[in-house]
Amino acid sequence: MRVEIWSDIACPWCYIGKARFEKGLAAFAHRDDVEVVHRSFELDPNRSQGDTAPVIDMLAAKYGRTLEEARAMEAHVASTAHSEGLAYRTEGRDHGSTFDIHRLLHLAKVRGRQDELLDLAYRANFGEERSVFDAETLVALAVEAGLDGTEARAVLADASAYADEVRADEREAAELGANGVPFFVLDRRYGISGGQPAEVFTRALEQAWDGRVPQPAGGPAADGAACDVDGECDV
Repeated sequence: MRVEIWSDIACPWCYIGKARFEKGLAAFAHRDDVEVVHRSFELDPNRSQGDTAPVIDMLAAKYGRTLEEARAMEAHVASTAHSEGLAYRTEGRDHGSTFDIHRLLHLAKVRGRQDELLDLAYRANFGEERSVFDAETLVALAVEAGLDGTEARAVLADASAYADEVRADEREAAELGANGVPFFVLDRRYGISGGQPAEVFTRALEQAWDGRVPQPAGGPAADGAACDVDGECDV
């Protein structure tokens, strides 16, 4: 059975949702027969490369909040992340274009290291003092994930490398009706939106395995906390 996950490295609920899905998968009896594929979804596709801003400033501007209110929003998400055993910094993080990260994740997919790179990128972005919007940081993460540094640097230097693959993922998400991430599709029969609790994922896996079709992938069976196509994230 295949599970496809549309997500963006800038989305905190994708970070949390991935951890919850993996817990749900671990409780699934047929987990060894599940193939997980990560798909690209940019929350801010029109943002220029190199255009970065502090996350707190971005949140305040997007939601029309004060800086203190934006910090409180981040603190709430951080508390949820911490409850899942995830590192999460509420200060000192940047927001920027994730197009290069998605392109590099497609290289990692070809090399069989996609999940490893995604975990490292999430951890760097949300839990460490490392900006994932810096090319050299991305190369270092690629090497940590088991990729060849020279190949990773060449992909980042060529804006067309894996660009079509990123755009194809995003078009497919739109065709499936995904208007936010994380978005999970189980065997092209069952869609789930948002960072659901682990037990929801376990039940969905069991239903998909048994061949029941409670709802087509075009409409999520349940909604959880997510980030939408306008880049707004539930808090």
